[in-house]
Amino acid sequence: MSKTTRATQALAKAGVSFTVHTYDYDPTADRVGIQAAEALGEDPARVLKTLMAEVDGKPVCVIVPSDREVSMKKLASAFKGKSANMMKPADAERLTGFVVGGISPFGQKKQVPAAIEEEALAHEAVYMNGGQRGLQVRLAPRDVVMALKAIAAPVVA
Repeated sequence: MSKTTRATQALAKAGVSFTVHTYDYDPTADRVGIQAAEALGEDPARVLKTLMAEVDGKPVCVIVPSDREVSMKKLASAFKGKSANMMKPADAERLTGFVVGGISPFGQKKQVPAAIEEEALAHEAVYMNGGQRGLQVRLAPRDVVMALKAIAAPVVA
């Protein structure tokens, strides 16, 4: 497994301090983020999942704790939109250049507006997908906001 991906290159280019962590990815897991947290021995609230959605038909990236679900109403509100829905997996892969289970908010083919669940900012460090299945990066959540120019908002149900 390569520890250099478009995501890790984007973080390095942005001057973000991070560490790389690998784990055995289980393609049969019902909830990939929870499986990653268990494999890393971390609290699921600190292992964030990257989801691709659409607000008023425009693509957005939303980052939430792996043990939580996105509220479509709150997501739309965070982007000052009327409605939100999850993006189809094939569309998310095409837009980001990553495969489902390995989608990172960093180094996507087309950078889109991003939102991170504000609760995540309470942690000193969080884990996020590093651009391939079985690869996580550990970094400060404030650096996530800075690197992605993300908004921090309440977006979980």
